[in-house]
Amino acid sequence: MLNLNCVFHDMSELYVKPVNVEKFGSVTIYIRTIKNLAKKISLRTFEDNINMEKDLEKSNAKFDFYKVQTGVSDSVFSYFFEIKINEEFKEEIKEIIGSKKEISDILYYDNRGLFEGKELEKDHFYFRIFPGFKLPDWAKGAVMYQIFVERFCNGDKSNDTLQNEYFYNGYMAHKHENWDEDVSTTQDFGSFYGGDLKGVIDKLPYLKDLGIEVIYFNPIFVSPSSHKYDTQDYDHIDPHFGVIAEDGGDVLEDADKENTHASKYIKRVTSTENLTKSDALFAQLVKKAHEMGIKVIIDGVFNHCGSFNKWLDRELIYGGGAYESMDSEYRNFFDFKKKNKWPYNDSFDGWWGYNTLPKLNYEASKKLQDYILRIGRKWVSEPYNADGWRLDVAADLGHSKEFNHNFWERFRSAVKDANSGAIVIAENYGSSREWIDGTKWDSVMNYDAFMEPVTWFLTGEDKHSDEFKKGRLNNTKLFWKSMKKAIAENFDISSRQIAMNQLSNHDHSRFLTRTNMTPGRAKKAEDIKNANIGVRKDTFRIATVILMTWPGAPTLYYGDEAGLCGYTDPDNRRPYPWGHEDMELINFHKEIIRLHKQCPELKTGALCQIDDNNTKGILSYGRYNDEYASLIIVNNLDSKKEIEYDISALEIEDMKEAKIIFESNTNGYYQKNENITIDKDIIKLVLNEKSATICRIRK
Repeated sequence: MLNLNCVFHDMSELYVKPVNVEKFGSVTIYIRTIKNLAKKISLRTFEDNINMEKDLEKSNAKFDFYKVQTGVSDSVFSYFFEIKINEEFKEEIKEIIGSKKEISDILYYDNRGLFEGKELEKDHFYFRIFPGFKLPDWAKGAVMYQIFVERFCNGDKSNDTLQNEYFYNGYMAHKHENWDEDVSTTQDFGSFYGGDLKGVIDKLPYLKDLGIEVIYFNPIFVSPSSHKYDTQDYDHIDPHFGVIAEDGGDVLEDADKENTHASKYIKRVTSTENLTKSDALFAQLVKKAHEMGIKVIIDGVFNHCGSFNKWLDRELIYGGGAYESMDSEYRNFFDFKKKNKWPYNDSFDGWWGYNTLPKLNYEASKKLQDYILRIGRKWVSEPYNADGWRLDVAADLGHSKEFNHNFWERFRSAVKDANSGAIVIAENYGSSREWIDGTKWDSVMNYDAFMEPVTWFLTGEDKHSDEFKKGRLNNTKLFWKSMKKAIAENFDISSRQIAMNQLSNHDHSRFLTRTNMTPGRAKKAEDIKNANIGVRKDTFRIATVILMTWPGAPTLYYGDEAGLCGYTDPDNRRPYPWGHEDMELINFHKEIIRLHKQCPELKTGALCQIDDNNTKGILSYGRYNDEYASLIIVNNLDSKKEIEYDISALEIEDMKEAKIIFESNTNGYYQKNENITIDKDIIKLVLNEKSATICRIRK
């Protein structure tokens, strides 16, 4: 039977040359087809239908390759393929694609694969090239590690937030005396364990040994919360994460809740000495990380600030804030619904209605715009030298899409002008097509084209552990449909290679908890223990194998590698379990990260589907370049499964060596060097239950 996976194009360097096309430059585009399948192939754009010629040098006994060279402008170049097929193939193709009617001799190919012309209008599936868009090689397929600083490691107890140090959002600051205490289910934003940047510096050797190439920090700027998504001062690192050399002041008594001026907090976080030394410590951390070959990305929360910020100053810390005076120089930084109610104007627009998260009113203030652009430049420049930004709720910024697009273009230009090797990754849910076009965001946190499809297939859960749907579990067809749709809607090849692929993060449940396939949240203290019950490390290892073999930047959330569980926040922000880590899981992560880094095809190679969508619980795909092909086969069933696959789509002409190099199953994980036989492009294997197998083939 025909293997339609052999009709293939994916914008990787095997099929687009050069892969980074200059503005007003030219590009050669290739498509591979089954031998003699096509009478004619055309490259289609919105304006043109360009005939492609058969590449006789690349074509062989198995495949025909077609190519065309075309020019591009300075705007997005979108394309798909029109394939006129030979008559003798029509019936077999009709059977494979499941058409009940006679099919045309003209088929089309885009990110979905082959399809009939009735869906031609769906241009969001077309391939896209962004002329002039080039991303640094260090970020492509880089292994990232997300650190929620307050819960990672306490390296300096002198900067800890003190019990009753201040009052915020209805609660006194609470200090946990025991690092291993459960998180608070009611006011975790005001609970502190003492994690800091010195703790990260102390653990850099651990991260290096693990194989980490990039650290992504949750917010580290001055803020009164543990999560720090309510920025108080964008110009400085929080001294509770940095250095407190100058102390003083008093902690609060219950009677002093409203009197924030009486708190030790004010002298600790507004002291010039503390701020200066904290900034210097961050610069030192980045320098040490760079010396170890580790890049650093920081979190930019620019849609909203915090109520403690001097611009609003709702807590009356600084004086002169917009909350207190209609004459404040910062009045236009916020949108007040009651225009003449001062002092103490509570009518400002808060993000999602939270009065501790006042939304910034960019359109009304050029001063605000210029300030944030300066901040974008500052932290990627000397002496700090961060390697990029992650942008919080980036699509929400401003009050219109028009402004949003314009501002992110300016922000990206400012960052790149300051540091050409820096990257800009955005948080966004749903399609990012309009923002990823080579001029705004470089890429995104990859929910739609990684976290969700992987979670659905392996656990049936959603990313919050709020809902289990049996129809999603082991649904290979849904996996590929979801992946292909999201890949097409979001990425070109470069943005896809640096997309932040995650199983867990600070906003969603820990993946290990999802493996129990039991919805839940930590609404009460007694709920926390349920996140650890019935979890399956074999499923978690399968997910991690996918993470390390899928296109993009595989990103670990701190503690996942050590077996940390947790429902959605705040339970997903448990302290790292130093001293009682799951060492088997840590060693597993070291090995699978090593494989990812040693196999270039897993970083930038083509991705090709191998399975046929029809076998529930079995998932198979290949990553390949000119020299090697890696074949990944997942069995998510609780029983052994015999498989037989045609792997000709991996373009293996003369195999020199084929081996199973890695397997994870219910009993553990295994480095292997086991020869396998591939007969006329057919591989036969018996898959162990709950297993992920990596085969590597030298071409």
